[in-house]
Amino acid sequence: MKHLSEYRDFDATKKYLDEIHKITTREWNIMEICGGQTHSLVKNGILELLPEKVRMIHGPGCPVCVTPLNLIDKAIELLEKGVIVCSFGDMIRVPGSKKSLLEAKAVGGDLRILYSPLEAVSIAKQNPDKEVVFFAVGFETTAPANALSVLHAEKEGLNNYTILASHVLVPPAMEAILGDKLCTIDAFLGAGHVCAIMGMQEYYPLVEKYKIPIVITGFEPLDLVQGIYMAVKQLEEGIYILENQYSRVVKEHGNEAAIAVIQKVFEVGAREWRGIGEIPNSGYVIKEAYRKYDAEAKFNISHIKVPENPHCIAGEILRGIKKPNQCDQFGKACKPANPLGAPMVSSEGACAAYYHFSTH
Repeated sequence: MKHLSEYRDFDATKKYLDEIHKITTREWNIMEICGGQTHSLVKNGILELLPEKVRMIHGPGCPVCVTPLNLIDKAIELLEKGVIVCSFGDMIRVPGSKKSLLEAKAVGGDLRILYSPLEAVSIAKQNPDKEVVFFAVGFETTAPANALSVLHAEKEGLNNYTILASHVLVPPAMEAILGDKLCTIDAFLGAGHVCAIMGMQEYYPLVEKYKIPIVITGFEPLDLVQGIYMAVKQLEEGIYILENQYSRVVKEHGNEAAIAVIQKVFEVGAREWRGIGEIPNSGYVIKEAYRKYDAEAKFNISHIKVPENPHCIAGEILRGIKKPNQCDQFGKACKPANPLGAPMVSSEGACAAYYHFSTH
């Protein structure tokens, strides 16, 4: 199947692995940003095939994992108020401070699991006497569809549809990680799907400011190994540039139509990241012109704030300071069926990847 079979070809992948072994002379720490990349690295055994001197560090590139605890509690509060809450399936088992969305559904909450926010608009249209909220979680990749749902609701004249937005942006998170005094990152593999939407422009300043290589990379084994090779080659040669391994998908200026939809509904503002804290200008917030579609404002739930689970080291894992198997609770009190934090329950979480696929 085109763009699958050839990018999972073992012989082609091994050639790049052999080259990485040949050119590596020093220890390098490379962070892959996206949780999908983390899963592919672990599932395909790539971590064990790399030279010992090339250490992959797992970044905060899972939107479910970085959604703060209080956002889960806000969605549960809406369910308990009798609101129809719609969500993608990856959010429903993430624990809040007391329960998950799935547990709230079990005691009577009207939770709907959807594939698209546009389905939530249809539900609002079919239920004019009920309030409908879509739990809009994600990076830049899901922002266009969520913005489009607001525009569709406006076009339909719906007053019973809102979104609970938790959109976070990748470049500010990368800068926050680089600014951390504990940071040991030498290079980044950029998230290919994010750049497919937003393009590459936001990464040039990071490369120049921090003198660090960034390689925009895909998700298949060959993509990842080639991206690692490109990053190691730069590091060994003492250069730092932005490179695009994922050129079959990512273009310099991204998807301009999608960007236009985002910019019509959202503006950049501060966002809280689970385990990291608030990062300035790191998320999308709803513009004043569309504030009536903001669930936090409509239902007055902005005040809900709760502390993180003290037994979960998700913050250290998401910042690349520790790996999942370095957590005392990993595989013991914290398992996919009973997770302490989002990285264990999310389909892209590093903890879940290690639990299901790692030999550690």
